Amino acid sequence: MFSGEKLEFWRRIPPKRWGALLQAVAWDALTLSLALVVSIGLVENFRFTPADWRLIAWGAPLLSLAAFLLLFSKGLYRVQSRYAGVVDMIHLLQASLILGVLSAGVFYGGTVWLGRPFRVVEPVLFFFLTASGLGAFRLWRRAFDWYDALRDKGRERKRTLIVGGGDAGEMVMREIQRNPESGRRIVGFVDDNPLKRHARIHGYPCLGTTEDIPQLVAEFGIQEIIIAIPSAEGSAIRRIFEICRRTPARIRIVPSIPTIFEKGVQLQQIREVDIEDLLPREPVRFDLRAVSDYIEGERVLITGAGGSIGSELARQVVLLGPAALILLGKGENSIYFIQRELIERHDYEPRCVIADVRDASRIEAVFQEEQPTIVFHAAAHKHVPLMQANPIEAIKNNVLGTWVTAESAARNGVRKFVYVSTDKAVKPASIMGATKRVGEMIVQALAHETETEFAIVRFGNVLGSRGSLVPTIQAQIEAGGPVRLTHPEMQRYFMSISEAVHLIMRVGAFESRGDIHILDMGKPVKIVDLAHDLIRLYGLVPGKDIQIIYTGVRPGEKLHEELCYDEEHLEPTVHPKIRRVTNGNAPDWEWLRQQLEVLIDLCESNQAERAQAMLMELATGRLKPPYGAHGVRHA
Repeated sequence: MFSGEKLEFWRRIPPKRWGALLQAVAWDALTLSLALVVSIGLVENFRFTPADWRLIAWGAPLLSLAAFLLLFSKGLYRVQSRYAGVVDMIHLLQASLILGVLSAGVFYGGTVWLGRPFRVVEPVLFFFLTASGLGAFRLWRRAFDWYDALRDKGRERKRTLIVGGGDAGEMVMREIQRNPESGRRIVGFVDDNPLKRHARIHGYPCLGTTEDIPQLVAEFGIQEIIIAIPSAEGSAIRRIFEICRRTPARIRIVPSIPTIFEKGVQLQQIREVDIEDLLPREPVRFDLRAVSDYIEGERVLITGAGGSIGSELARQVVLLGPAALILLGKGENSIYFIQRELIERHDYEPRCVIADVRDASRIEAVFQEEQPTIVFHAAAHKHVPLMQANPIEAIKNNVLGTWVTAESAARNGVRKFVYVSTDKAVKPASIMGATKRVGEMIVQALAHETETEFAIVRFGNVLGSRGSLVPTIQAQIEAGGPVRLTHPEMQRYFMSISEAVHLIMRVGAFESRGDIHILDMGKPVKIVDLAHDLIRLYGLVPGKDIQIIYTGVRPGEKLHEELCYDEEHLEPTVHPKIRRVTNGNAPDWEWLRQQLEVLIDLCESNQAERAQAMLMELATGRLKPPYGAHGVRHA
């Protein structure tokens, strides 16, 4: 009857609640005693015999004790009357029925020991009186508490509509009830499930479907809409958001949080709708077990650890119990910030190395000293227009840096090396994309020369990375506009940083010999549509409050990016969001190394045009290996 959780309840009761608890127990005991007296009195026409009083004298305490044990075991003393629901009333009826059966034993004992007659109607009356009395007391307390809360509310309450009548919607409703200081008053629910139409969810009506939201906002004066469907795909959230934004109500959302159904919804989790919520794709499901199996107890090195991808890698790796976490980066400030974050949030101090991945002797010394067993190579220059204007720096950082790091990893017995690539490496039209394509070729070629397992992860844009598209548009909106876009037909693939990094780590769990792994990023998104969504999220109207102007496609940019070449054969993996291109056509390492030496010599002698031309020939396959070497996979 009493689990450890229920017994722990007594130790968790705040001192200020002991009085209320004892008062509730006393009222229940009084209710049971009165029910026993009245059930006997109604039969006896309230002409009590001495045997009746003796029965009441020992029967009332016995039934009161039984009532306390039953109500406690049902958890009814843990539920404040204001939040009692249908389930609690069912538990109350069950307890009353059991007490009715027990009372029959008491009345039968009166026949055996006191010589009074046994009447079946007495325990029946006791059951009805007990159920009515216990229920009436809790309903009275609920009405009193609500009246008291409304009287002392202290401020105007926002009329709130909840979208979604499922578990999450119910959690939101209960959380708002528990926190009257939040300043919300629930008007009702909307739900597209036809079975819930005209139903009541804990007393609140289901007023219609999501299509009825504009009408309901006008009719009931709704000031806030909470979207409580955390399992919905981005396309469904986008449709609901498009309906809600036609109203003056503030739109908020319960995000897709893995622990939401384990720990419930909390008010601080209800936030403004984010651009990530509107992506037309299914969210990535995190599987930490598969990742932790190969990271726990390992020495993990992350290059570019101060960048957006690198720092998120650090945040996720630290949760998986590595033997050591080495953060390597060229910028001291960015490394300092992620170091402080890991110390303050996770009480974990990583090993921090300030180094340039292009410095071969320094990187070799780091590998020999730190002896990493897993490497995530995220160091790279990524801005297309800037790299287009600075080809030598792009080649040195992205090509030479990858060459140096990958060779050091192979030389020093690293078990796994994961290279972070980009969709811009496919049919590259920019310097940045070409450097990343050559980086892929380096990893593919080295995979056949060493015992180190090399893997490549290729994906598109991530939301929220420093200096990327979304923060840039947000800054322009906050400045009052205009939003500057390059072309109305520009499209890109998008994924959140946390999702992309989890999949990067997941790829590390696969066996790989230079295989390219492509992340499923859903459908490409038009940049102009993304800009419209961001403007609406600020409560503004595109073209009216914020103007959009087009500045023309910049050098190196393409209207559409692709995640793979036409001739690359994709095969599924054990993860539904990751597909693999098997590495059956890698370039010969000796030939590629010779080309890289020529390319780097051109950079060292500051011959930017010749270096750029050779880079593009190498990346696009126009510069091919000699007869007898492996053919380079190219467009």
